[in-house]
Amino acid sequence: MRWLELYKSKQVDADTAIEVIQSGQRLYLTGNAAVPKVLLEALVRRAPQLQNVEIVQAMTIGSADYVKPEMQGHLRVNSLFISDTLRPAVQDGRADFTPCFLSEVPLLFARDVLPLDVALCHVSPPDEHGFCSLGIEAGLSKTAAQKARIVIAEVNDKMPRTLGDSFIHLSKINYAIPVSYMPSELQMGEPNELSLQIAAHIAELIEDGSTLQTGIGAIPDAVLHHLRSKKDLGIHTELFSDGVVALVEAGVINNEKKTLHPGKIVAGIALGTRRLYEFVDDNPIVEFHPQEYINDPFVIAQNNKMVAINSAIEVDLTGQVCADSIGPRFYSGVGGQVDFIYGASRSKGGKPIIALPSTSVLHDGRRVSRIAAMLQTGAGVTTTRNHVHYVVTEFGVAWLYGKTIRQRAQALIAIAHPDFREALEKQARELRFL
Repeated sequence: MRWLELYKSKQVDADTAIEVIQSGQRLYLTGNAAVPKVLLEALVRRAPQLQNVEIVQAMTIGSADYVKPEMQGHLRVNSLFISDTLRPAVQDGRADFTPCFLSEVPLLFARDVLPLDVALCHVSPPDEHGFCSLGIEAGLSKTAAQKARIVIAEVNDKMPRTLGDSFIHLSKINYAIPVSYMPSELQMGEPNELSLQIAAHIAELIEDGSTLQTGIGAIPDAVLHHLRSKKDLGIHTELFSDGVVALVEAGVINNEKKTLHPGKIVAGIALGTRRLYEFVDDNPIVEFHPQEYINDPFVIAQNNKMVAINSAIEVDLTGQVCADSIGPRFYSGVGGQVDFIYGASRSKGGKPIIALPSTSVLHDGRRVSRIAAMLQTGAGVTTTRNHVHYVVTEFGVAWLYGKTIRQRAQALIAIAHPDFREALEKQARELRFL
């Protein structure tokens, strides 16, 4: 077969492939559970010979050796979403953060706002036509691989072959590094009582026949636990995890009532355990697409009864949502929150939901309200007060759409923790909200 000869001609070891990287270049690093570990280890080994190499990435799972202090001057990360492994480097000033809607991240590459010299990717073995699948992280990697001058790919026989708009042909890969290891797994813990309380309120808002943006984390996982009595649910989401598999097997998620891609789970990224990766492997009911499509609000809005569930660090009494920083300290990123909140708000029968616990505990043991009179000094507004419809805590649901500032303040105080309601009401009066 001609493609097999082509594949063999491109095979090299990781160290040989990484030698093509030169000082001053910009690299794209495939992220989430698809981080190309062997290539990244080779890049760290070569780093002392390089100066001012920029690594553009979103969230990554696994080793953070490439952002250690000794990498300064050699490798510098520019993150479009801050994962926990990268957070100390960003907050210390050793790595950069670029705010951007997830729907527009690939456009930074496509429009040469961030032109790419090299893309480090992670793919499945080629099929009989010479096409490799970008696997469980097709959402951001497809456009990056298309635009980079050089594509270096780990070809992993354990990378799921995902379907949809998720393929790259061998002819587009300059260097292929054969590897064999399971992609990183992210175990989902059992929901706690708090997340289940919040999820119960959210589940009441979800009608049969709804299409969901699910995400990962304690609250989205807990929501899925509450949906077993629902019917004909569908999935259109930037990212999904193991909880979706259980609801597919239970017949709750069948995607039959979707108005866009009926019968299909549509996503850009899968992040979970081996069970999830085996589920998406060559599964015709799952389609992976580039993030600029998945997260386009005007695509999202074509799903009737679109339900978007997103989290927040704090919400002020006017409805402003901060989800990416704690005061001025960058914590995560915008991700797809605004994409999906706006898309769901434009959907026929759609419901955009912001969900959060009513309180959090600081490092010194003090408990603070996450429903705040005003956002902390320096906090960024992720989702504006104009976009917010529903805010949910363990104490209930605040419906803000079309409400005055006075009505919003009253509704949000009502779902704040009881220990803080009196103080919030006092602050609201001082601010002339009430």
